[in-house]
Amino acid sequence: MITERFYLNMDKQILIDLAAAKMPFGKFKDYYLIDLPEYYVVWFRNQGFPKGKLGQQLGLVYELKLNGLEDLVREIRRKN
Repeated sequence: MITERFYLNMDKQILIDLAAAKMPFGKFKDYYLIDLPEYYVVWFRNQGFPKGKLGQQLGLVYELKLNGLEDLVREIRRKN
């Protein structure tokens, strides 16, 4: 049986991974995903996020920026 604790740990790991993730290509190559300009992330959302983990992470960045929670990920990066 999968417990609530398992999901909490999984969610934490997603944020930890996001804190270290960098853009692998384009104008903002090597920028941390969370530090990408908002207009760029919105452009990706409108065009369609890439497939795979990068697309999932960019989708999460979009949601975090939309809700003003970018500093949560920056704090995780600072601590790690």
